[in-house]
Amino acid sequence: MRFRVLLAALLVLAAPGLAAAKPIEIRVVIVTTWEVELGGQDKFGELHAWRSQWPLKAELPFPLGIHPLLYDPERHVLAILTGMATARAAASIVALGADPRFDLSHAYWIVAGTAGVDPKVGSAGSTAWARWVVDGDLAQELDPRDAPPDWPTGIVPYGRTTPYQEPAPPMLGEDANVAFALNRGLVDWAYAKTRDTRLPDDALQAKLRAPYSGLGAAPPFVLEGEGLISARNWYGEKLNDWARRWVSYWTGGKGVFAMSDEEDTGVMQGLAFCAHAGRASLDRVLILRAGSDYTVGPPGMSAADFLAKETHEGFPATPEALANLYLVASPVAAYLADHWARTRDVIP
Repeated sequence: MRFRVLLAALLVLAAPGLAAAKPIEIRVVIVTTWEVELGGQDKFGELHAWRSQWPLKAELPFPLGIHPLLYDPERHVLAILTGMATARAAASIVALGADPRFDLSHAYWIVAGTAGVDPKVGSAGSTAWARWVVDGDLAQELDPRDAPPDWPTGIVPYGRTTPYQEPAPPMLGEDANVAFALNRGLVDWAYAKTRDTRLPDDALQAKLRAPYSGLGAAPPFVLEGEGLISARNWYGEKLNDWARRWVSYWTGGKGVFAMSDEEDTGVMQGLAFCAHAGRASLDRVLILRAGSDYTVGPPGMSAADFLAKETHEGFPATPEALANLYLVASPVAAYLADHWARTRDVIP
């Protein structure tokens, strides 16, 4: 009964055009990017496990976004579905940050989404906590056929005239915010808390991994590794090599490309704007990605054939990636929310 009364009150406060006299202090925001809903039924996606297993039972209107917010009023955990790619992610995060119903000034933000995993550093189903996220769209570009023959790529950083020209521009600059460094202490804490998590494995996953070697063939595991973010899906060994070098270039040789996705620099840009207004803290952001497929096809498969295969068949390890995201991220979210007397003012 207490839950129903509280939920009813929250829904009234959340009605369009009506803000709470005192904003609700949010402890953790779960950021998801895609969901499959058919006929009013939530089938599967990045939001599904949080709705059903946490559970986030309260649904709050969010007219400035693409989907209602989900909320746990007892543990003060809120979940948002941003939509896919950097533009929707940035717009959705700013819309939430400006929402007068919520006090997000001390909130932790946990992005939990699927991605492509580089088989050099991880396997399908593996999860990676990012220390940096790097934008793959913000650059100058020549068609490789127009580039000098000694260039390894036609992609050139802003303010430079050749690929990977040193010194690298500032990560955050007037031209663009190309890379964001996350709070390393918080990331390392989350990784230490989850690194020994045993991720499920089965014969289908083993078959998917079999053509690869090294870590790409290992059972799924938890690691630390960086995200290369692009609203354009890319395929092939040459672009995979570019992703590795692009991440290394922007992080001063310290970052290791692990996951390819579409939203994280958009999320960080949105949060940066919110931080300017005191509505968010960039020191309280965690990004976890799980490999739903590989960034390159198995040995012997051309880039064009790999593109065609994934276009028709989808990403083969999506169910495993979704399950592992919740398995790894939820204990971190639970600790941050349940130890609020400490974590509100002291970042782990």
